[in-house]
Amino acid sequence: MYAKYIKRILDFILSFCALIVLSPILLVIAILVRVKLGSPIIFKQKRPGKDEKIFTLYKFRTMTDSRDEDGNLLPDSERLTKFGKFLRSTSLDELPELLNILKGDMAIVGPRPQLVRDMVFMTDEQRKRHIVRQGLTGLAQVSGRNNITWEEKINYDLEYIQNITFMNDAKIILKTVGKVFKREDIETDGMDTAEDLGVYLLRTEKISEEEFEKKMKELV
Repeated sequence: MYAKYIKRILDFILSFCALIVLSPILLVIAILVRVKLGSPIIFKQKRPGKDEKIFTLYKFRTMTDSRDEDGNLLPDSERLTKFGKFLRSTSLDELPELLNILKGDMAIVGPRPQLVRDMVFMTDEQRKRHIVRQGLTGLAQVSGRNNITWEEKINYDLEYIQNITFMNDAKIILKTVGKVFKREDIETDGMDTAEDLGVYLLRTEKISEEEFEKKMKELV
């Protein structure tokens, strides 16, 4: 009953109220992003949602568009500014996702929406994480977030979808608040930005370069 009917109603009400209450903060962040990082203020990216339906995810931008002499974007580590790192460490860059929740693209609690290219590297079993709306936060985020392996993240996602209850969601939300205030597990050790699933599998030699290239061609 909760997962099928009540959860979506609560998500709509809570995200609507949050947008109203947090509107002054959203406005201030938007102005700072425009001044410090330029435009567009909102970073948009396609992500797979419920039933693998592709939607547009909204975030505050955290990186500049700095390029080298040939016009190519510089590495993420060079484009991620001190202000951008602050937004990420406090998860303030995630606040525009409240609009995604309001629209029904996402839920407050659920598996985090990954990149479209991550999806093609998942097994059929792992892709079952998409049978529910993806979340602003989730069991994986309060269980290590970016400092656990990809396999662990997905296993937490699959564990969550097997037992969606009001109490479990409430516990995850409370734990998320604590994680945000402590700024824990924001970055993968030794990395400024999270590693794609395909790159991770290739780096850890769980797939070959040939398999990697074959999967990447599925995106074309």
